[in-house]
Amino acid sequence: MSFIVWVAMLGAVLLLLALTSSYLRWIPVTTSVMCLGLGIALGPAGLGLLQLDLGQSSRWMEHLTEVAVLFSLFVSGLKLRLPLSSRSWRVAFCLAGPLMLLCIAGVSLLLHFGLHLGWGVSVLIGAILAPTDPVLATLVQVNDAQDYDRVRFGLSGEAGLNDGVAFPFVILGLLLVQGEAGGQWLGPWLLQDVLWAVPAGLLCGYWMGRGLGHLTLYLRIQNDDSTVSPNDYLTLALIALAYVVAELIQGYGFLAVFAAGLGLRQAEVHTSPDPHEPAEHLVQPVVGHQHVAPEHAVKGDLDTLEDSQVAAGIMLGDMLAFGGLVERAMEVFLVTLLGVVLIEHWDWRALIVAGVLFMLIRPLGTLLIPWGSLLDLPQRGLLGWFGIRGIGSLYYLFYALNHDLLPAVALTCTNLTLSVVALSVLVHGLSVQPLLARYETDRARPTR
Repeated sequence: MSFIVWVAMLGAVLLLLALTSSYLRWIPVTTSVMCLGLGIALGPAGLGLLQLDLGQSSRWMEHLTEVAVLFSLFVSGLKLRLPLSSRSWRVAFCLAGPLMLLCIAGVSLLLHFGLHLGWGVSVLIGAILAPTDPVLATLVQVNDAQDYDRVRFGLSGEAGLNDGVAFPFVILGLLLVQGEAGGQWLGPWLLQDVLWAVPAGLLCGYWMGRGLGHLTLYLRIQNDDSTVSPNDYLTLALIALAYVVAELIQGYGFLAVFAAGLGLRQAEVHTSPDPHEPAEHLVQPVVGHQHVAPEHAVKGDLDTLEDSQVAAGIMLGDMLAFGGLVERAMEVFLVTLLGVVLIEHWDWRALIVAGVLFMLIRPLGTLLIPWGSLLDLPQRGLLGWFGIRGIGSLYYLFYALNHDLLPAVALTCTNLTLSVVALSVLVHGLSVQPLLARYETDRARPTR
């Protein structure tokens, strides 16, 4: 009966969002904020139609959030078309590296000295809350292949990278919580979980994506089937294979899936003589292109394009559409679940943690990084504010809960994580559209 109720809930929420989409776009509220409110209304604190015991459901919640993050990471990689030599990548690397480490350290210090938690649980919660979210941050990510804005590009790259880079620090927190003897674990942790797993995941995923991209385009051109091949199958296959191969070599699957999407996109980039001419903007797949002749399958000037560019445009268009659909559906379901359990797990201390993290640690860290001429002051301010926490933090929470935490530690991690993520959904969801609109207006305004 509970399964029927949950399916009915998902259908009702999706129908409500579909019917009200024309109204919601005129108000500065994201879909995530609406889903959070609906979850609270349907949960025990509201109508009482839905209930969820996180202790009993932590196993399947871990896998559900993992699938959501995997799809979102792959889509994030597909969006990043600039070559790896571009200076804009420095923004993403600094956000996912030094800034994330500052956030982990800042939250850990706050929890230990401010809220008097032990070092182990402080580091664990700091690592869980460290990654920004690729699922909920869609509005602030790259819009299309011609979007070279460094704020959007940096946030897209950060969301793709730091969901995997945070993994070794979650493991570090678990080691500290479980009280591993002495410092005997420090060397193996540094070698295996940091120096090996991070580059192994990135490299294997990138070359799998790039190699498979070139092979797929070659086969489709040779067999003249660029408009009929099932690109959604290719999406699922590459996500699954990149993740499994990375895990087999003890690398991070999250990083591999992001890098696979990036590698596939770089294969598309190299089909164009000019990397700044996006194929899928010159070649737009039409609805039903799988069932028509190639000359009717796309919109664009086919006389100026090679067959490889047409095939790449159709392939990327389909994969982005399919991945985005799964990403949005998972966002609706998981944020509604968050609303259902929020009141039961609310922790007032999250107001302190979220306030310090969102308004002090991340903004200050962003200002301290020596950007040089990469970013101006308004861009640094936006990067400092848009540190959206979400599904990635939920995955790490359930991952930690399934590693034999003591009940008191598990409860503290659960309550603080859920409460901080809910606050992020609320404050960032209410501010993202007005701030982006003002930013884009200012950027479009001619300078004297």
